[in-house]
Amino acid sequence: MWFNWVMTETTKKFPLHGWLGLLLTVVFWILNWTLSGLRTQWAFFPLWLGYCLTIDGLVLWRTGSSLLTRSARKYIALFIASSPVWWLFELVNWRIQNWHYVGAESFSIFMFWVWATLNFTTVIPAVFGSAELIRSFIKKPIRGPIIRPTKATTLGFFLAGWTMLVLMIAWPKIFFPFVWISIYFILEPINIRLGNRTLVEWTESGNWRPVVALWLGVLMTAFFWEMWNYFSYPKWVYHVPWGNWLHIFEMPLLGYGGYLPFALELFAMYHLIAGLVGQKKTQYVIESEA
Repeated sequence: MWFNWVMTETTKKFPLHGWLGLLLTVVFWILNWTLSGLRTQWAFFPLWLGYCLTIDGLVLWRTGSSLLTRSARKYIALFIASSPVWWLFELVNWRIQNWHYVGAESFSIFMFWVWATLNFTTVIPAVFGSAELIRSFIKKPIRGPIIRPTKATTLGFFLAGWTMLVLMIAWPKIFFPFVWISIYFILEPINIRLGNRTLVEWTESGNWRPVVALWLGVLMTAFFWEMWNYFSYPKWVYHVPWGNWLHIFEMPLLGYGGYLPFALELFAMYHLIAGLVGQKKTQYVIESEA
């Protein structure tokens, strides 16, 4: 009873790190959009660190628990894992050429890598934090198709993933959207085999709440990514062979659909990394129980 009372009283107040995040967000949003010349390379990280801390503070305020407060060490690990994960997509982009960075020519290759690596650290914590915030509003499981980790299903996923990857590499102008789903289909069976956290732990009972939370969370994050990018410099711009119409900021409308499977890929890649470092059943998920 005493513990429950303390948690209730604690969550009535917005936490200090949430206020710090809000301050960082406001200050660096203003600086990024009002200063001229090169500025986003140094403004991006504190802006998005502010976003991550603000969202984490909102989750703690609403639920009494959050990614940061459950484990500061694991929260920092989200940032560390995020850079190599996004560099994988940059590697694929060398083939598909769907986006490039205006202003990147102002930096040496080494300095671009340094700034990009720092800024890529915020991808996973931003998406996972947003998913947890969305999850806090979804009180009941969301029923959907039952997908079980049977041998036939996992083999089908694995083969489908490699097929999509091969098609994308061979004909990037046609199959470029597969970059946002093929990795998930490849890694989900691997995570199942290795005993890592997977989404089928919920879909096998028909509970799609974690998937929906990821989808809505990544769309929320995508809105701020694309909005803040619009008046940034350096900034990214898109060059997609088809569907390049009805832009919302720099992103074509159809492109926002790619964020949905992208969130699943982030989940799979993070939990593969977590499993490799001995955290096979890490509780860094957007569902309290399997």
